Amino acid sequence: MTLSGNKGEWSEVYVLLKLLSDGCLHLGDADLKPIEDIVYPIVTVLREYSNGWVHYIPDHPDIHISRDCGGEEVIISVAQFTRSASQLFEYIQRLKGSSSMPELEDFLSKIHCLQLKAKSSSKADIHIQIHDPRIGVQPTLGFSIKSRLGNSATLLNASGATNFVFTTGLQLTQDQQIQINSIEVKSKIQERIFEIEKLGGNLVFERCEHSCFQSNLMMIDTMMPLVMSEVLKLYYSGKGSRLVDLLAIINQTNPLDLDLSTHHFYEYKIKKLLVEIALGLQPNKVWDGVYDATGGYIVVKETGDLICYHFYDRNLLEDYLLRNTKLDTPSSSRHGFGTITSDNRFKLNLQIRFI
Repeated sequence: MTLSGNKGEWSEVYVLLKLLSDGCLHLGDADLKPIEDIVYPIVTVLREYSNGWVHYIPDHPDIHISRDCGGEEVIISVAQFTRSASQLFEYIQRLKGSSSMPELEDFLSKIHCLQLKAKSSSKADIHIQIHDPRIGVQPTLGFSIKSRLGNSATLLNASGATNFVFTTGLQLTQDQQIQINSIEVKSKIQERIFEIEKLGGNLVFERCEHSCFQSNLMMIDTMMPLVMSEVLKLYYSGKGSRLVDLLAIINQTNPLDLDLSTHHFYEYKIKKLLVEIALGLQPNKVWDGVYDATGGYIVVKETGDLICYHFYDRNLLEDYLLRNTKLDTPSSSRHGFGTITSDNRFKLNLQIRFI
């Protein structure tokens, strides 16, 4: 079987090989630097494929591999995983577009890795049983994988469900609507917003277009839809893209008119949203607060090193997500936003991407 994929897809296999090569996971700080005194030894790595789960158990100097569907146990040296991980990392660095890697096919077949992406209906790409020396337990946790070897990964994917609807306060003629919607420049949405303001209008949040997404946001915080609508307006008005920068502006404008002298309300709310999205919240599915990625995140750095953000160390995970994400503009025609509607409303789309 020939496996073919892009940098992000091959990165999932790289994480499997690198984890078994290293035998441990390093906890990271908000700047993607390892915290030297916090290391999680790996007990088992698990991946789910179309024919069931495969267990990879380190027993130095070897890795023992078994399948739930049966068959003989395979034993392969850690050294071989190390060589293959290094080989795959160099390949991913050179990769353009989508391609296969014939020189690794025999090895991947031998370790029962027959798919680049593990079978998963959740946000967890890989499951790891770790030993946590601080609390003396060995939980099996699901981690989402984000690679910095290719294009920036998304935290929240754009869709029609992530549209926010605003009123404009205008009663425009059809010709005026056509005039605004015909503005075609690189920053066309920003220019269209400016044109609305020139005509005496103002974007006022009305609702999320998808009622499920609005309810999911309100599950986190009843004022979350309004807070994120203000963040969106700042972004599409050209005030910045990094969430940490947009947060600084929100703290100045204070749209909820909160007493900010003692509490960091907006930082807390936005961090909580980022964690909920990272670990399970999806816009068009009812969010019940149950996390899919129960462990956190594994980040593949440009150097090939792995850094993890453990849910138990929630503050580090929150800081990482806030400092390393930005808003992005997806296709406005595909997702149906950025134009004046016939009833003089205007939609903006929320997409959050890693920097």
